[in-house]
Amino acid sequence: MSGQSSGSTPVDKEDNWGYDLYPERRGETPRPKWWQVALLGAGQDSTEKAACERNVYNCFQNSPLVKLMYGALKASGCEIDLRRHIACEVCDVKVSGGYDPRLNQIVICQNVARSKAMVQGILTHEMIHMFDACRHELNFKDLNHLACTEIRAANLTHCSFMSAMVQGDASFIRIKKQHAECVKNKALASVLAVRPDITKEEALAAVDKVFLKCYSDLEPIGRRIRRNSADMMRAYEERGNCGYE
Repeated sequence: MSGQSSGSTPVDKEDNWGYDLYPERRGETPRPKWWQVALLGAGQDSTEKAACERNVYNCFQNSPLVKLMYGALKASGCEIDLRRHIACEVCDVKVSGGYDPRLNQIVICQNVARSKAMVQGILTHEMIHMFDACRHELNFKDLNHLACTEIRAANLTHCSFMSAMVQGDASFIRIKKQHAECVKNKALASVLAVRPDITKEEALAAVDKVFLKCYSDLEPIGRRIRRNSADMMRAYEERGNCGYE
């Protein structure tokens, strides 16, 4: 499940896909800085990889959201093979995971995503990108397409009310608009992380252009997941309504 040798295939430097954040994607062996070793316990690659792979396997066995996304991808003709499509790797500490559209592969940053809950969130988020690539012929070089899939992933998996409060995107006075603002901010940050070649203004313009359409698209989960609720299980139990088993 650690990814085949194709996971380290060098990429064309003209494509600014944020590969600098994923050294193994460029065929490099990342070396942690001294403070990462001292404070984060970095550098234990084999131990980290084994723990990451256990968490991934556990999520595919037990997480309602991951199982729902797996079923949706399978029903769409894009079934996931854990050994081929999921790779635990050492990444820049600024990211916890990502989706590699060239290899159709999800990266879990083993040196950052150390808990099962965090791995579940990353898998669900990146599987939405994989689903969009499968079902909608997503073109990641098109800024509007990229903005749309980032909006959908943030909308369906990240922006509960409490998380938006912590990020400063909400207050108890602005409950009605807080979720949409959180999604916009999360999508904007994700677009900028992946596309360092564009300005914040360009990224924001793309997010604003496609926001209403993409924010309204709840497929395949069917609902926005609220923190500390039964929404994950409800979404999983309702999967048959959309033909996802």
